[in-house]
Amino acid sequence: MRLRIFIIISLAWLNLSQATPADQTPRRWAVADDGGIAWSPKPGETHQDNIEMSGRQVSVIVSYGLDKAGHLSVSRQLVWPMLRFQPNKTRDHLSLIFGEDAEPRVFINQAAAGNATVTQVSLKGLVRLEGTYGRGKEIAFTRTIFPSVDKPLVCDQTTFTNRSAKDVVIEIEANERSVHTDATRGIYGDYYASSAVVGVGARTLKPGESTTASIVFSARKSAEPTLPFDVEAEKAARQSRVESVLTEMILETPDPVLNTAFAFAKIRASESIFATKGGLLHAPGGGAYYAAIWANDQGEYAGPFFAMLGDATARESAINAYRHFARYMNPDYNPIPSSIISEGAATWHGAGDRGDMAMIAYGAGRFALAYAQKESAEELWPLIEWCLEYCRRKITTDGVVASDSDELENRFPAGKANLCTSSLYYDALESAALLGRQLGKSAAQLDDYNRRSVAVRAAIEKYFGAKVEGFETYRYFDKRDLVGHPRHAVYATKDDRQRYTDPCA
Repeated sequence: MRLRIFIIISLAWLNLSQATPADQTPRRWAVADDGGIAWSPKPGETHQDNIEMSGRQVSVIVSYGLDKAGHLSVSRQLVWPMLRFQPNKTRDHLSLIFGEDAEPRVFINQAAAGNATVTQVSLKGLVRLEGTYGRGKEIAFTRTIFPSVDKPLVCDQTTFTNRSAKDVVIEIEANERSVHTDATRGIYGDYYASSAVVGVGARTLKPGESTTASIVFSARKSAEPTLPFDVEAEKAARQSRVESVLTEMILETPDPVLNTAFAFAKIRASESIFATKGGLLHAPGGGAYYAAIWANDQGEYAGPFFAMLGDATARESAINAYRHFARYMNPDYNPIPSSIISEGAATWHGAGDRGDMAMIAYGAGRFALAYAQKESAEELWPLIEWCLEYCRRKITTDGVVASDSDELENRFPAGKANLCTSSLYYDALESAALLGRQLGKSAAQLDDYNRRSVAVRAAIEKYFGAKVEGFETYRYFDKRDLVGHPRHAVYATKDDRQRYTDPCA
């Protein structure tokens, strides 16, 4: 089933958005016919870029680009989220960088192929590099980099094609790197990681013929057997997974850039889901944040979106995240941790209560309403109730919700009560009232939620409502709360512009 979203945008706005002033630098990337994006480098053009791609057992950040000499550089940072080290905190996973030293040397007719000339870079869930080798550009290449959907490996595959009128001998040299970690550091003992070239040796290509070689990066617990794989099958599975996500919840507007940005956001959100010992866990990635969940990233953002997206894997990860948060409900109403880390085995709560219970109540309510499955909604209802009660107990004398900080975790001041936490609480109450009606909950309880939502809405208007820089809007917090703030926040008083200094940064 495809959910299509139609947005009407005026022709006047559309014309303005597509206009390019004469002095504006042309866009590097263009939307491709297949729905991806493409960059066709001009002679002498330099650019460095990167993109992250993930599967259930691995993530890879591919950095690529061209320097002033036109030299193509490719580097891959690989992360294996479930190969963990002591002390098993958020970032204690196996992560390795494989640069050009992991790549095989290529020879054309017994001579080094030299630098590649790149003609196009394209992205659509896989990184694709196209160009030529040789002085006469007689060898064309297509290089595709992608993670396995379900295995702890990444493939970097290159297809070489003879474009000349003569036979050409292509030789791919063997090359292998390996890393063996210390068993005393590993949560699961010692780990073995390697890069190896598949398809080595010399072969003769007749005009128009092609051959393929790949670099395969993998890691495993040393006690486990070597992982079998088929690069073509892995590529087909990755392409199938990407296309499956792209067929769900399609955004259609008159602006192809906006449509494509939404499509890419779907890919990134739905691929960064890892098969941990605590079940499927969605995580932000970025080289640092894996096999863990946060009340904001997963509870507030990803969960409600996954309910609307319609992807089964994504929905399962969302429900699993709420189950993990629910493990920490308690009769004393001590806060649920901001983050559950290390495959669900530990927690992080370093910034105190960031408004996490408001985030979880909002996200779980929105997820249940959008998913529209009674069984899962009933399962989530106790968590929603508990989080709403926690927030009720944090109501200040001004009628808003107090929290230690917000999701920026003291990077910027947020006072003792911020607009984000109270707004999330308001929406969570509204959602709970709607959801409870569908589940047949008591009228008294739902009436209470409705009364509380009316009260906090009025309090938000009274407490946060303000004129800022000439606009009738909302302030984020009452700056008087910052007297004696440990982060030494300093800001102007006339126009509410803030200058913030963090001595711990």
